[in-house]
Amino acid sequence: MKFIIGIGGVTNGGKTTLTNRLLKTLPNCCVVHQDDFFKKPNEIQVGEDGFRQWDVITALDMEAMVNTVKGWQENPVKFARSHGVSLSHGAEEPGSEQTEIHILIVEGFLIYNYKPLIDIYDKCFYISIPYEECKRRRSTRSYTVPDPPGLFDGHVWPMYLKHRKEMENNCNSIEYLDGMKSKEDLYNKVFECVQNSLLNNL
Repeated sequence: MKFIIGIGGVTNGGKTTLTNRLLKTLPNCCVVHQDDFFKKPNEIQVGEDGFRQWDVITALDMEAMVNTVKGWQENPVKFARSHGVSLSHGAEEPGSEQTEIHILIVEGFLIYNYKPLIDIYDKCFYISIPYEECKRRRSTRSYTVPDPPGLFDGHVWPMYLKHRKEMENNCNSIEYLDGMKSKEDLYNKVFECVQNSLLNNL
């Protein structure tokens, strides 16, 4: 059985931390990180707000991302091997997706804002944190391309609000998570939810 989990949410909400924890505990689990599909800095447009538009869908090579997800859907065993993921003994066998569980986590900040991806998820999660906390966490992170002054208020947060509204109109099966809860609470809630969904799908 193949099962795809979406973990979306606001910047610095805890998506990657949660994803990495799930990767260690879910069986035969691979991941696709949306951040791996950012275009080169010189390909990112400057918007009317005066900032390079990093927090919009056109900053990402979404076609390549969809193709990567399709690669997993077509052959999860081959995908896992090529990404250095160790599989359980039974999952190594040809045709094992009929008898074994194979899981893909798709993680990113705009994973529910691109039509070709919206229908692939078996389970959707979205982590939110309030403005002040998001700004605080963002200020403690160091990025390859550092944030210019004013980027958070002038671009990041307005784009988050815009895309969240768009996402809520497109996707009605999302389970919302409170990113202010402890990492342990978030993990436990998602893990239990996924386990129940897997049991119901068996």
